[in-house]
Amino acid sequence: MATVSRPASSTAFVTGADVVVESLVRQGVDVIFAYPGGASMPLHQALTRYSDRIRTILPRHEQGGGFAAQGYARVTGKPGVCMATSGPGALNLVTAIADAKMDSIPLIAITGQVGTSVIGTDAFQETPIVEVCRAITKHHYLVTDPKDIARVFREAFHIATTGRQGPVLIDLPKNIQVASVEPDYDAPLQLPGYRPDAPPPRPEQIAQVAAAIKRAKRPVIYAGGGVISGDASDELRELVRKTGIPVTMTLMGLGAFPANDPHCLDMLGMHGSVYANYAVDQADLLIAIGVRFDDRVTGKVAEFAQHGFIVHIDIDASEINKNKIVHVPMVADVEDALHALNKIVEKPTASLDDWCRQIDEWKQEDPFSYDKNFPGILPQHAIAELSRLTADRDTIVSVGVGQHQMWAAQFYKFRRPRTWLSSSGLGTMGFGLPAAMGAKVASPDSLVVDIDGDGSILMNIQEFATCKTENIAVKVLLLNNQHLGMVVQWEDRFFKGNRAHTYLGPIDNPEACGQGDGISPENRYPDFVEIAKGFGWHAETVVAKDDLVPALERLIAAPGPAILDVQVPYQEHVLPMIPSGGTVRELIKR
Repeated sequence: MATVSRPASSTAFVTGADVVVESLVRQGVDVIFAYPGGASMPLHQALTRYSDRIRTILPRHEQGGGFAAQGYARVTGKPGVCMATSGPGALNLVTAIADAKMDSIPLIAITGQVGTSVIGTDAFQETPIVEVCRAITKHHYLVTDPKDIARVFREAFHIATTGRQGPVLIDLPKNIQVASVEPDYDAPLQLPGYRPDAPPPRPEQIAQVAAAIKRAKRPVIYAGGGVISGDASDELRELVRKTGIPVTMTLMGLGAFPANDPHCLDMLGMHGSVYANYAVDQADLLIAIGVRFDDRVTGKVAEFAQHGFIVHIDIDASEINKNKIVHVPMVADVEDALHALNKIVEKPTASLDDWCRQIDEWKQEDPFSYDKNFPGILPQHAIAELSRLTADRDTIVSVGVGQHQMWAAQFYKFRRPRTWLSSSGLGTMGFGLPAAMGAKVASPDSLVVDIDGDGSILMNIQEFATCKTENIAVKVLLLNNQHLGMVVQWEDRFFKGNRAHTYLGPIDNPEACGQGDGISPENRYPDFVEIAKGFGWHAETVVAKDDLVPALERLIAAPGPAILDVQVPYQEHVLPMIPSGGTVRELIKR
C-alpha cells in the first residue's frame, strides 16, 4: 500500500500554547492554578506536555484558583499564576485580580478568549475581559499575533514584579493558541514610558529623616505591606535596634516586625490597639514606611497624626501626598531607603524613656483582651490558644474577612514576614481557604492554618475538594457563630440591633430577627463536620472550653486537610473600634 509522504516539519515551529507554557517555565513558574474550558483547552493540552516542570492544580472555582495563586505569591514573593477560559471563567477571576491590585500582589492571570475572527460578535462565552479588568490590573494584554506571545509573557512578569507590584492579565484568543509560530524568547521588551525603578534615596532627604529622629521626643514608626513586599523587614528591625523607636503596623504589615518585641505596638487603625492609636495621635514624629494612609487606618484623615512631623517612604510616587500631606515625601525602594538611613541614624538626643513609659502605661490600661471567665469558647480565646500552641513552629496563617480576621490580627502573634495572608484592601470574603491552599503548595513543610468564619468559608467551600484530591494538607480553624458577625456588630452599634439578613440559619429561628440568646441554637446550620467528612477531611466540633486545646492539638497533628468547627457566640464584638471616619477621641473600648 502506498504511503503518503509528509513534508518535514521544522522543530523550530511550535503552537502558541506551547510558547505560553515554555514562557512560564523560563520565568521560573513551578505551579499554576487553572480551570479548563473551551477557549483554553489548547493551553491545558500544552500543560500536559510540561507536567514534569509545572504542576497544574485544578481548583473547583476560578476565584478559588485566583486566591490560591495569591496565597502562593504572598508566601514566596514570586508571581502567582492562574488561568481560566473565556466568558464566565474569566469573569470568575475578576475579584481575585482586583484583590491583588489593592494589596499589591504580583499575579499573572491568563484567560482563554474566543477566536479573533468572532471577537465583538457576542460569540459563545465571549466577554471583553481586558475591558472589564482595565481598572483593576497593573497592565493587560489581548494577544492578536502569536509572534508576540513570548515577548508579552516576559513583559508581564517584569511588570508584575517591578515597582509597586500587582496583577497583569493576558487574554489569549483560541486561534492564537493553536497557531504555528517560531518563538523568539529573547525579543526586546516594548515598554516605552514604563520606569518602575524608584530613584535612589536622596541623601538630603535621608539626612532630614535622621535629623528628625535625632530631635524627636515621641517618635513612632508606621509600617505597612510595602515593608514586606520590599523585603525590608531586616532593615526595619535594624532601625528600631539603633533608635529604640516603637513600631505599629497596618493589617497588611503584620509580621514586618516581631509581635513579641517590646517595641511592637501591634496593629493601628479601626480595630487596632488603643496604645498604637494613642501613640500615633501623640507622636511628634511619624515615619510611615510602605503604607497608603488608607481610611481604615486614618479615620478622619485631617486629624490623623496632626501633632507630628510626618515622613512618608514609598516606592509608588502616586501614593505620596495622596491622602495625607507629609513633610518629607520620599519616593524610594523602602529597603534602599532604610539601608541608607541605618548608615547614619543616631538615637534621639532626648531619652525616649518617658515616651516608652507612657506607651507601657497605655498597654497596661488597655491591652487586647476578652472575658476569660466566659463559660463557653470565645473566638479570641481560640485564636490566642492557637497562637500559643504554634509559637515555635513554622506557621502560616490565612484568614477570611470579618470579625475573625480582626481577632486573628489582634491575638495571633506574628513574628516573621510572609506568614500572614489577609485580603486587606478589598476585604474579600472567601479569601481564606484558597489562599491557605496556595500557601501550603508554596511551603509544603509549613503548618498552614486558615482562621475562618462560617459566612466567609461558605463562599469558597468547594476548595475542600481541591485540598483533598491534590493532597494539600491545610488546617481550618472555623469560628462558627451562625452570623455575618461584623455586620451584626455594626447593626448592634449603629442600627439599634435590627437584624437585616445577617443570620445564616433557617429564617424561622428567633436569631433571624435578633431574638436569640446571643449563643445561637444548639442545632447549627449547616453541619460543617459532615460536609468536610463528605470531602474526605478530618473534622470535628468543639463546644466546651476544656476541650479546646486537645482539639486544637488534634487539628494540628492531623496528617491531611482538617477542620475544627468551634462553636462561638454571635454577640461578641471586635474592640477597640474607631467608627468609620472617626478619630481616636471617638474610640470605643467597651
